[in-house]
Amino acid sequence: MDETELVKRCQQTDRKAQELLYARFADKMFRVSYRYMKSDMDAEDVMIVAFGKVFNAIRSFNYQGPGSLEAWLRKIVINESLMGLRKKHNFNLTERIDETVPEPDLKQFSESGADDIYKMITQLPTGYRTVFSLSTIEGYRHEEIATMLGISEGTSRSQLFKAKAMLKKMLTREGFHYGT
Repeated sequence: MDETELVKRCQQTDRKAQELLYARFADKMFRVSYRYMKSDMDAEDVMIVAFGKVFNAIRSFNYQGPGSLEAWLRKIVINESLMGLRKKHNFNLTERIDETVPEPDLKQFSESGADDIYKMITQLPTGYRTVFSLSTIEGYRHEEIATMLGISEGTSRSQLFKAKAMLKKMLTREGFHYGT
């Protein structure tokens, strides 16, 4: 079943279509949630709430073509993940950095160890991991991140800087080399 039909049937509360939608996107959305939550149990909790919201709100979803459904789902999962994190973590507890210090460049590392790098990202402290994921992986600007997390743009920048610096140390320690 193509996405247009899937959305249409989900909007009509067709249980089979809802099961298909869940089966098609659950794994990918779990990985999105896990990137923020860091535990299987917390990520699963987010998924349950997020898909409940998806099925309640899908009638108002306006299908815009390929990729729009996944983008909409991703946004809901990210928002639910952030709500869960805000309950457990104060994102304002990170000090600011001197904005004249250049940001570490992680592009210099080889791409051969993507799984290892992903595992390292999940080992970052909550604030660093969250801002890093929102900025580097999801593509949000610091202004948007600040609004989402209830922090200043400077705190967002600081946490991203520190996340990259910590990742760079971890990568170097694990034997990843520049430019190979």
